[in-house]
Amino acid sequence: MALMHPNDMAKTIGSGLLSFPVTHFKSDFTYDATPYREHVGWMLSHGPAGLFAAGGTGEFFNLSASEIAMVVKDAVEEVGGKVPVIAPCGMATAIAKELAQSAEAGGADGLLLLPNYLVNSEQAGLAAHIEAVCKSTKLGVIVYNRDNAILNEDTLAGLCDRNPNLVGFKDGVGDIELMTRIYAKLGDRLTYVGGLPTAETFALPYLEMGVTTYSSAIFNFVPEFANDFYQAVRAKDAAKVYQGLRDFVLPYIAIRNRKKGYAVSIVKAGCTAVGRPTGPVRAPLTDLDAAEMDMLKALIAKLPKDVAKAA
Repeated sequence: MALMHPNDMAKTIGSGLLSFPVTHFKSDFTYDATPYREHVGWMLSHGPAGLFAAGGTGEFFNLSASEIAMVVKDAVEEVGGKVPVIAPCGMATAIAKELAQSAEAGGADGLLLLPNYLVNSEQAGLAAHIEAVCKSTKLGVIVYNRDNAILNEDTLAGLCDRNPNLVGFKDGVGDIELMTRIYAKLGDRLTYVGGLPTAETFALPYLEMGVTTYSSAIFNFVPEFANDFYQAVRAKDAAKVYQGLRDFVLPYIAIRNRKKGYAVSIVKAGCTAVGRPTGPVRAPLTDLDAAEMDMLKALIAKLPKDVAKAA
């Protein structure tokens, strides 16, 4: 498969809504390829601009390198070039480079570079880490700005000058001032992706700072609602956006916030709630309890039937 040019990948993912398929596990917690591929195909039928295989919602942090390669390969084969498939890399620099090269060999269209493992570092250290990954691959790289890997605008600009394949910036911080400084300095040099948990909450204000797309985890189980909400954001239909926030997104967040790690667990629970089971989450995550599952089912049931159907 021919490599997708980094700029083409960035332009494509910036044109519509993105999502991260969950990774399916059997009851013994081994990867379950058949339902995963079916789920990717189903998500594809609802028109995302790109799919991020084995990303944060796909439990990147809970997968081995060989499992990540399998998940990415299955996603690439199932998508068949219809939209970009973005693979994950991260952890230590050496591991991130190996994952990047594996993704390139597996036919991925781009990379999401997640934060380095555990340690905090200065801007120069973060830049060296990111640059090493960029130079290890021909794929376009989207850097994920969050937790212990937060870049400022000057560091990011220097990285862009030296690495043409650094084409995307995903924000998981929610620092409005920082995002404003970055967009003011770099403008359209990058495609900007909203990456905060339940990114719908921040989508409307972020649109004003050049963030034309975001990763929607709820696309996994209510893709019609996710698409309708995204279209309202792009149209700057504030009334419809806030209605969606009140009716679904904010109550959903209230369930998600009940326990640590639920940002992933609740997505798998949502899939189960609409009749598309994905298996359990892996430790150290925990699944929703029965009462929380009932709350989520009741919330989904309140959605209009045309945006809550599962097939």
